[in-house]
Order: sequence, then structure tokens, then C-alpha cells
Amino acid sequence: MHRKSYRFAFAALTALFFIWGFITVVVDAFIPRLKEVFELSYGQAGLIQVAWFLAYLFLSIPGGIMVAKVGYKKGIMGGLSIAGLGCLLFYPAAAWRVYELFLAALFVLAGGLTILQVAANPFVSVLGPEEKASSRLNLSQAFNSLGTTIAPIFSAAFLLSDSILNSGEIARLDETAKMTYLSTEASAVQLPFILIGITLIILASAFGFIKLQRLLDDSPKSSIKQALKHKNLRMGVVGIFLYVGAEVAIGSYLVNYFLSMQLPQIILETPSLYGIAELLTSTFTVANFAEIDEKAIVGAFVVFYWGGAMVGRFVGSFLTGILAPHKVLGFFAMCAVILLTITINTSGLVAMFSALAVGFFNSIMFPTIFTISLEGLGDSKPQGSGLLCTAIFGGAVLPPAFGLSVDYFGFNTAFLLPILSYLFILYLSYRTPFIIKKRSQEL
Repeated sequence: MHRKSYRFAFAALTALFFIWGFITVVVDAFIPRLKEVFELSYGQAGLIQVAWFLAYLFLSIPGGIMVAKVGYKKGIMGGLSIAGLGCLLFYPAAAWRVYELFLAALFVLAGGLTILQVAANPFVSVLGPEEKASSRLNLSQAFNSLGTTIAPIFSAAFLLSDSILNSGEIARLDETAKMTYLSTEASAVQLPFILIGITLIILASAFGFIKLQRLLDDSPKSSIKQALKHKNLRMGVVGIFLYVGAEVAIGSYLVNYFLSMQLPQIILETPSLYGIAELLTSTFTVANFAEIDEKAIVGAFVVFYWGGAMVGRFVGSFLTGILAPHKVLGFFAMCAVILLTITINTSGLVAMFSALAVGFFNSIMFPTIFTISLEGLGDSKPQGSGLLCTAIFGGAVLPPAFGLSVDYFGFNTAFLLPILSYLFILYLSYRTPFIIKKRSQEL
């Protein structure tokens, strides 16, 4: 591919990374809100992530086949259109207050983003020399993290900023007040997702004018069975499963974790933190800060979890360009374990900031695991990419497991799940170079 064409394609695809990062974290905001709206347990609220990540389980490999047949451009256009349709389905789901319809809308939205994920990750990884693939994908993922950084502020303003009434409180309202409340609740969700849906559909149309060259074989000679012969790929699939599950589990329950430690009061009593919360929540709303719900106050600080991932990916893009990617991965995994250990052994602001800091060390894990898992696969890369994207389904397994652990044992015990996940990633970072070296010697 010509260098100019390479840069334009890279820029266009990086914009997509931003979009799905933004949407993914907006979805996370539904957990504390819908938990109250539908009076769910933490485990039931985790079904939101199940609906979201089931799309990766069922559609990653079919999505890869589709992209190979119709090409990257049409695949991206289709993915954006499907995701836009999913966003528009939030309108009737919010109007009727049907939890199952919310889950269905989430699945459709995630289905569209799955197709984008399957296409974009391997495409970016082959837009240049293989030895720089990890650095390149880390840079694109940094813009994904920019989306996840902005999203919590947006969510705090639009989705978490008003008080939720339980079924008993609603029943005590007169008919006029009840209809007004339900209408207000619906519109709080409808407007943001209608705007996002329209934006996605416009982008789908815009991609019709973008030229993307095919870089992967449309008729690969390899098969999934042959791809799975590579041990580094098999370990990578497990690594992606655990990493996504751990990252999403932590991010999804941070608001509830902070509320459980009564952090809103501490934040309001600490001038510097009060100022930060007021600044972040006022970015997207003109509401009086004194009237903002406690969920919005602590929810605004989740920006540092996802913002840390953004900064870490820019740093990681540099580090993986000058150091062996597996070494950087191992160091970051070890730091994540240390921070979570601090979290479960402390409370208050120390626990809060150590949990938020995990975001920085999450940063390089997905792109680095992805690229080192595909190393040496040759013609099996398309199949390997599909399998790795399927492993994103970990985001549907660990969050509800984390939620159930909170229900029965509390947050400190639940944090052992992501700790074990990061320990496996640490092991993967140590073993993968030996596996790749051994296989290259056999060949």
C-alpha cells in the first residue's frame, strides 16, 4: 500500500477505535442506573454485559468470514449501520421500560461493533512491518481510550445525574406525576442514544467514499484448526478472555464500589476533589452541582480509570516500539496485581485511586496480547484474529461473576477474580517468547 494511502486508512480506522471505545463505556453507565430502575441485584445487572459480549462469542468468526467476502469497506459500513440500528432501538426500550428489550438493543449494537472489531484489529496490525505491529495497534487503541475517557463524563451528565425511584415510590405517585417521571426517565436514555445512532449511520455512509485496500487474503488456505496448532495463539485467546473480563468487571462496578465506601461524602468534604468532580460533571451539563446525584459525583472519577488507559496506550506505543512487547506486558500485568492488592487492603481515597490507577496498566494488554498471539501465524492470521475477537466474550463472563461475588462476599473478595486474570497474563508474557522461538526452530 502506498504510504499516503496507508496513513489515510490508518487515520480512518483509528477514528472507529474512538467511536466504539466511547459507546462501550456509555453502556457501562447503564449498570448502576438500570440496577435501580429495575431493582436488580448486582448479578442481574451483570446481564447487561452478558448481552453485550454474547455478540463477540457468536458473531466474531462469522463477522470475519463476512469481511473476507465483502471487503473491509463494506464490512465496516455494515457494522456501523447495525450498531446505529441498535442505538435507535433504545428509544422504544426506554419508552416501554422493558429490561429484555434493553438487552436485545444492546446485543444488536454490540453485533455491529463486533464486525468493526474483527476487521479493524488485524487490519491495523498488518499496516506495516510485523515487528512494529504491537506499537501500531497500541497507538490506535490509544484513541479507543480517548473515547472511553470522554464517555464517563457524558454518562455522568446524561445517564446518572438524576434520582431513581423504586417501584414502591412510583406506586405512591399520582397518575400525572407518575407519567411525568416515566417520561423523564425515558428521555434521559433516548436522546443520547438517538444522537449516537444517527452519527453511526452517517459514518456508515461516509465510509462509502473511503478507499481501503485489502491486505488479508480473501480466500485463506489455512483453517481455524491449523491456527489453533500455535500455542501462542491458544494462550492469547485465554489472555484476551481474562483481560477483557477483568477490565470490564472493574470498570463496570467502580461507581458501586465507590458508593459502598461512602466516597461521595469524602469527595464533597475535600476541596480539591470537590473541584474536580464539579468540573468534570459540569463539562456536559448546566445542572446545579449541588443537586447532582451521588452516582454522578463518583461516576465522574471513573474518567481517570479510562483516561489512564488512554495515557498508558500512548506510552505503551512508545515502549513497545523500543522494548520487547512481552516484557512491557509482563511489567504492566504485575503492576495491576499490586494495585488491586492495595485496593482490597485499604479503604477510602487510597482504595479509590489505586483501583482507578489499574486503568493505566490495562492500557497495552489487549493490543500487545493480540499482536504477540498472531506472531508467526502467517496465512492463519485471519482465523487467529477471529478467535482472539471471540475471546472478547470474557467481558460477558467475569463481570456477572464479579457481581455475584459482591452479592455474596463483598468487593474485596470479588477483586480476587481480576487479580487471578492479571496473574495469567503475567505468565503469558513470560512463556510466549519461548513458545515462538521453539516453533521457529522446528520450522
